[in-house]
Amino acid sequence: MIPVWKIFLSFLKIGGFAFGGAYAVIPLIEEQMVTNNGWMTFAEFSDLVAIDELTPGPIIINSSTFIGMKLAGVPGAVAATLGCVIPGGIVALMLISLYSRYKEIPVISEIIKILKCMSAALIFSVLLKMLMSAVFPEGLESINILSLALMITSFYILKRFKTNPLYVMLGCGCINMLIYLITK
Repeated sequence: MIPVWKIFLSFLKIGGFAFGGAYAVIPLIEEQMVTNNGWMTFAEFSDLVAIDELTPGPIIINSSTFIGMKLAGVPGAVAATLGCVIPGGIVALMLISLYSRYKEIPVISEIIKILKCMSAALIFSVLLKMLMSAVFPEGLESINILSLALMITSFYILKRFKTNPLYVMLGCGCINMLIYLITK
């Protein structure tokens, strides 16, 4: 079992650098849990992101609580959640105060534009990693046709019919489960 204080410090780091919203935080969580500490595999992390999409609430809170619980039970969940929330709360209070005073200064709007671009790049990097993991699970020499077909079909359904993403995700999960049961 991982010490609770290590979990708290890892999520304090994540919370302290969590700029750009929920999806921009995913690469930070992946770096801390998979790359730096080895507490999860990338496959477990991908599963976590999928579960987070299905559960209500902020992704960063769901992720931290889930990972903390997995690593050290209830104390780990509390430590991870607090570590993730405390820095953001403090920074948000400070930024609200500063922004309300200085929002008319041109450099502030330029900084915000740069942060938006950085957030988009972070989100795109995780998207590519997850895409590669799902479609090419064993490297570029193998391709998971089912994953590729479900991904393309899901994208088409979402764009063409403006369907609720939750329904599409549940449908894909059911199709995958059915195929798994048939082939086993």
